[in-house]
Amino acid sequence: MHLDRSAYVEIIDPLVKALNDNYVFPDVAKEMGEMLEIKVSKNEYEKVRTVEELCEVLTIDLRKISKDKHLKLKYSQIEKSVDQKESEIEQKEEYLLSSKVDNYGFYKVERLFGNIGYIDLREFHDPAVAAETGANAMGLVANTEALIFDLRNNGGGDPNMVAFLTSYLLDSEPVHLNSFYYRPDDDFKQFWTVPVLSAKRYVDKPVYILTSNYTFSGAEEFSYNLKQLKRATIIGEVTGGGANPGFIHQLTKHVSVFIPNGRAINPITQTNWEGVGVQPDIETSKDGAFGVAYKKALHHVIDQYQGSRYYGFLVQEAQKELTKM
Repeated sequence: MHLDRSAYVEIIDPLVKALNDNYVFPDVAKEMGEMLEIKVSKNEYEKVRTVEELCEVLTIDLRKISKDKHLKLKYSQIEKSVDQKESEIEQKEEYLLSSKVDNYGFYKVERLFGNIGYIDLREFHDPAVAAETGANAMGLVANTEALIFDLRNNGGGDPNMVAFLTSYLLDSEPVHLNSFYYRPDDDFKQFWTVPVLSAKRYVDKPVYILTSNYTFSGAEEFSYNLKQLKRATIIGEVTGGGANPGFIHQLTKHVSVFIPNGRAINPITQTNWEGVGVQPDIETSKDGAFGVAYKKALHHVIDQYQGSRYYGFLVQEAQKELTKM
């Protein structure tokens, strides 16, 4: 059994409107809308069997034109409100619950042998709820000799959290990290480092960021910003290539779409990583990235304290780890 015409038109009609009203590039939105209307007129979606399958097919069709990996339709078995205000409330409630269960993205924070800090961060959550956890994480690694941020499983998040965590890696003097242009308001929003923090800053020590082809969006911004500021060494794979922030629009009770309504503008490059990803300083496989970073960090410890009267034990610890690798 296939979906009847009314079932897919119920999704596509509000989708076309949402794209034309919100997608960051109006000309691309118009092209996508016209493509969808042509396909509907030719009954090209009549062979689709389920709403879930239709979401996948429409996502593929939209991306063929936009090349935008953020643009995505999603099916949910749970009924949700199509009223904008009610939808925003539902999204916020769902987010608050899921982000807490996710430990605000911090999956592992530890001191590795050789006194190397390691943070496995899976998402950049809103600092309104995640700042305390982020500060605690940075406090735990504050006295290490080098720091590894593992973003290989990080699909993005809130640019405010990107700015918050980046602040720990720089001096207190405010630094302009990024700007976003938002089409709906025809406005720009700047993101700067935070001048006052609750934990010790991590400055004048090496920072390594691990990436994979899954690393995306906010995780790419964190990597891209620090690379341009020459504050971190990026190790791993070229990232996914998504630089356009956006918002979830509920099209029907079961179907939503994430529509990018903005674009990133780095103050140094005056561009972003959309479609090309963040290029690593040291390119290697995602599985090999940790080993490369850890070796570099351990060699830093050895170089820093070789011959030291008080830190000879740390040199020995680092050397012992290197022999195991």
